[in-house]
Amino acid sequence: MHRLLSALALLIALASHASGQSWPTRQPIKLITPFPAGSAIDSIARPVFEQVSKQIGQSFVFEARPGAGGTIGMANAAKAEPDGYTLLVNSSVHTIVPSTYSKLAFDTVRDFAGVIPLGQFPNVLVVPTQRFKTVQEMVAAAKQKPGSITYGSGGIGAATHLNAERFRLSAGFEAVHVPFKGAPEALREILGDRIDSISRRCSRPCR
Repeated sequence: MHRLLSALALLIALASHASGQSWPTRQPIKLITPFPAGSAIDSIARPVFEQVSKQIGQSFVFEARPGAGGTIGMANAAKAEPDGYTLLVNSSVHTIVPSTYSKLAFDTVRDFAGVIPLGQFPNVLVVPTQRFKTVQEMVAAAKQKPGSITYGSGGIGAATHLNAERFRLSAGFEAVHVPFKGAPEALREILGDRIDSISRRCSRPCR
């Protein structure tokens, strides 16, 4: 945690030095997440910045800006004043969107400065237990009726979308993509037995 705090403070202090101010001198510090509350990014960031808040004596305010595969929140962060009081907490989407969107309202290299990785987590395939018991069973059903299987994701171009598509291509079956603003919405549809599968990130031990 000390390593995270040092990197964060150093970067923002340098960004604010030009205006002759130290950091932080005012509250709150806004944390933009480009996915909904309850997403893996949100679940990891909250406990981390709770500790950072205690160490620096300043409060953080989370602001979820989901949609468009994470690009809405990223654009919002890119337009913020570069004063160290608006930070973006993002996923691997940050490096993906330049190759999946022909036009963006920001430049991921020019408009952002990386601070530090917060964590790593795997992606897992999630299906309703009442439909499939094994991966092989799901693939067999999809091949038997091409296009009959649906899979949800946290948005077009999101890592969960690309991982599911990679699996689909590797397994050799057709399926219908159902994008949502974030993974929590997709998970709700799985629990309601309204879609066949999702690729989901685990922010805690997967079971």
